[in-house]
Amino acid sequence: MKKSKQVPNLTETLTPAKYKAPNRLCISTPTVGTVRMEWVNARFGQIIPCSFSLVDMQSYMNTNAPIGYQLADAENLTAKFVVENKFDWFLSIEDDNIPPLDMLVKMNQYMIRGDVPVVSGIYFTKSDPPEPIIYRGMGQGHYADWKLGEKVWADAIPFGCCLISGKLIKAVWNESPEYIVNGQVTRRVFDNEPTGYVDPMTGGWMQSSGTTDLAFFKRVVEGHFFSKAGFPEYEKMEHPYLCDTSIFVRHIDRATGIQYPISLPKDFAEGRITWKEALASF
Repeated sequence: MKKSKQVPNLTETLTPAKYKAPNRLCISTPTVGTVRMEWVNARFGQIIPCSFSLVDMQSYMNTNAPIGYQLADAENLTAKFVVENKFDWFLSIEDDNIPPLDMLVKMNQYMIRGDVPVVSGIYFTKSDPPEPIIYRGMGQGHYADWKLGEKVWADAIPFGCCLISGKLIKAVWNESPEYIVNGQVTRRVFDNEPTGYVDPMTGGWMQSSGTTDLAFFKRVVEGHFFSKAGFPEYEKMEHPYLCDTSIFVRHIDRATGIQYPISLPKDFAEGRITWKEALASF
């Protein structure tokens, strides 16, 4: 009499240990704790790419959302989380930025290729007329010579919807001083503290301040962190940060729900003219 084949116990076979998802992407949202419903719909209504890091039906990716901290402190707690858990990628989605529903699909392509260490979507200031937050050259104003849908290289882009290689975060982490945030030891990877100094040429007191994103990107270049993170080809680039303007992000006012830009010239919105040309419409 032949023995019947035993049907494997799927509960035992598909164990979390055997099929554990890799720590591929950490999504970070520093927040004051209150967000717009429009943001929630965009954040959790994302199209999930095929073979993405699904953990279970409720928690399909790792999310880190420090609440009630100063921005730099929240970002540094996330940097600690990224480094200690060995994440491949860090994605910052700020709580007033509404990404398009295919944002993860497009970012996933950059993660698969792995050859671009920093990629941002495009969004505009909360103003009318609006200004795109993309820069070439300090103190030169925003960069305008591009069409919507193009991939644009810059030397400064914002953190509102920004993908950064975990290797780059780790490289900066290794050379950052420790400090304590609410009892937790982390490192000052991100910083926006104003600095003051005496100009040796004039003897005058000089002071500079800015945002954590611009300070971080400046530090990466000046500290040669591209090479330290395994991206030496970016050391020679004048504009090493990529802004994919096909990832069009809305900037929402938390109090009123107004989304910026309020309007755009039709020819620009359809990718026929540059933003520089569109400025004539305002």
